[in-house]
Amino acid sequence: MSLLGRLLKNRRSGEAQAAWNRPNLHAAEPLELSSRSFDQGGTIPQDHWAKYIGGRNLSPQLAWSPPPTATAQLLLVVEDTDVPQARPAVHCMALIDPAVRELAPGALARRQPGTGVTLLRSVIGRGYQGPAPIKGHGPHHYTFQLFALAAPLGATPGGAAAERARPRALLSSVGTPVLARGRITGTVER
Repeated sequence: MSLLGRLLKNRRSGEAQAAWNRPNLHAAEPLELSSRSFDQGGTIPQDHWAKYIGGRNLSPQLAWSPPPTATAQLLLVVEDTDVPQARPAVHCMALIDPAVRELAPGALARRQPGTGVTLLRSVIGRGYQGPAPIKGHGPHHYTFQLFALAAPLGATPGGAAAERARPRALLSSVGTPVLARGRITGTVER
């Protein structure tokens, strides 16, 4: 077990600050989000982990039920709610065309995103950043959250376009109604 992991064992960001719990991202209607890569609550396979810990940094396959007909955009947010920080780490953010119903493995790659996918900034960069929990820190939960937005995202209060905005600023600035939402969570432990 890693000394750093042991020292930080009881320090975790938690769900309270996750995108899912932001009041401006609540919705009455559910979206069913699933993956052939992992089951709800199951282990995320090593292919989807960060390269520097032995993975391929390949985003997992994701599929969802049809969003409400008034959906203008889908917002995907991937967060690690167990990082030893005050807030969850945003591993990926993307805007998705509402006609898209599935992302193939690798569709969130920085260099070649899938059709209908616009990659936004995360805390690490653009595109999918695979799990890389601290060795010995215990299980980390990676939550893939999908929000059906009634209008396209505009600029943040600071004037940054969605594509350039920092993750927390963008999530805070969502003012359009969220029509539906869904999530799936996988775990990784080293």
